[in-house]
Amino acid sequence: MTGTNASREVADATGGSPPVLQLQDVHVRYGGSHILQGVSFDVPVTGVTALLGRNGVGKTTTLKAVLGLAPRTGRVLLQGREIQRLATARIVRGGIGYVPEDREVFGGLTVEENLRLVDPDRGVNAPVVERLFPDLVRRRAQRAGTLSGGQQQMVALARVLLRENALLLIDEPTKGLAPKLVTEVADVLAEVSRTTPVLLVEQNLPLVRRIADRVVVLDAGQVVHRGAAAELVADAGLTRELLGVSMRREGAA
Repeated sequence: MTGTNASREVADATGGSPPVLQLQDVHVRYGGSHILQGVSFDVPVTGVTALLGRNGVGKTTTLKAVLGLAPRTGRVLLQGREIQRLATARIVRGGIGYVPEDREVFGGLTVEENLRLVDPDRGVNAPVVERLFPDLVRRRAQRAGTLSGGQQQMVALARVLLRENALLLIDEPTKGLAPKLVTEVADVLAEVSRTTPVLLVEQNLPLVRRIADRVVVLDAGQVVHRGAAAELVADAGLTRELLGVSMRREGAA
């Protein structure tokens, strides 16, 4: 396991607080495929933890395992309480917000209606929406299905932020977005992470360098690296070894 010293430094930065999320020897099997093979890591109570790895190594499956959307064994603890035996609805009510990779907005409903499904009284008038998503306020009467991909991502983020969350799970929020929208999403995530810890699946390394405090890298369903985000993305050889990419080829966030 690499990144031991970096992991210790990150832990020290949290003041020794217990982690908000713990995965202990988590396995996921679909049919004959063993997708997660004993995944164990913690998510601290502050900042952004980026879950990285090549395509198909189990990143999205890890998020689904936390939520009970994938059949798993092992232990999953939220704020010290075991949740692996709970139904997904109870896990979400217990304080986990989830933004899936495909956003899953209701295209036939307006922006306002999408948000009022979560907060019937305020919708776009909620302070968090007015502060972080002013464009959605202006587009409150527009059907979500007619929004751009970036705007739909903002709806998905706004919707989850209308609830009280102990932890946010966010899956590839910048996938397919133009650079300007990547920057806007990064701004929102950086602001949100000041008050709510985030477990972020993301391929954009400049964005990881900008907003992530720590990283967990998966390969073939196993954790192969944990440590400080800044140290990983600063080491071109290590990023090529673990992720098969070079920072020099990546665009800026």
